[in-house]
Amino acid sequence: MSEEIKTPNGPGRRNAAVALVCLSVFVGMVGLSYAAVPLYRLFCQVTGYGGTTQRAEQFSDTILDKTITVRFDANTNSLPWDFEPMQRQVTLKIGETVQIAYLAKNLARTATSGTATFNVSPPLAGAYFNKVECFCFTEQKLEPGQSYEMPVLFFVDPAIVDVPELKNLTAITLSYTFYPLNQSTAEAPKNDEAKNQKLGG
Repeated sequence: MSEEIKTPNGPGRRNAAVALVCLSVFVGMVGLSYAAVPLYRLFCQVTGYGGTTQRAEQFSDTILDKTITVRFDANTNSLPWDFEPMQRQVTLKIGETVQIAYLAKNLARTATSGTATFNVSPPLAGAYFNKVECFCFTEQKLEPGQSYEMPVLFFVDPAIVDVPELKNLTAITLSYTFYPLNQSTAEAPKNDEAKNQKLGG
């Protein structure tokens, strides 16, 4: 007499499979939500969407005999800093690398930290505004009363002259806004640099 072999309940196995699929979808959605911000930021950096500037690893090897004026704007949001450009504007040749600086001073009685967001106006020009060096690449921390000179090294990509919408562009505005952040995550600038104490910090 042969023994009857029993198999697991069919509907039960299907329910387990459905639950596993749902769990996988949930985990995937959570992962995508965490990745959305950096992916969006990467998209903006690559395309210049919303006036996002580009980060360049090297200088432009082409300099055109055509100039453009870059204006500088500075703002703070809930951060007790005096923050302003050391010059309001500069006129440079397209493709020429230029260094300017912003000056920040902590007006608080305690150390405060900040990080800067940035954009370019008109927004379409952001894809052609290349920064080689910028304080906005890292978090900043200032001690009470400390002043810090923050350099920006940049050039305007010569390819901008090939964009029909920008062919008559004569000026670009580079704007920064500093926001507060957790003080423990920022790196303080060195105090032994005399140029960082121009405001008597």
